[in-house]
Amino acid sequence: MNRQTKRQMAKQGADKPSRPEKRAAAPREVKERTGIRQYFSEVRGEFKKVAWPPRHEIINSTIVVIIGLIFMTALIFAFDWASVHVVDYIFG
Repeated sequence: MNRQTKRQMAKQGADKPSRPEKRAAAPREVKERTGIRQYFSEVRGEFKKVAWPPRHEIINSTIVVIIGLIFMTALIFAFDWASVHVVDYIFG
């Protein structure tokens, strides 16, 4: 930092660290709790708004997920098994 920058900072008052002023916390709104009956009524209303996929699409998606799960499990198992045998070969 050169002299000119220091002079400019002194003019602006930025050369001294300032303490942040404490602000009062905003008052919180108190919300009334909803009852169980109203809650489930609203949940049922939201479920009616959902665009549910057809049954065959759900079945196809489930099958794809299960196949992916089996593939990834086999892949992780193979890497784990191979790494154990490589480490045994190197250090055993």
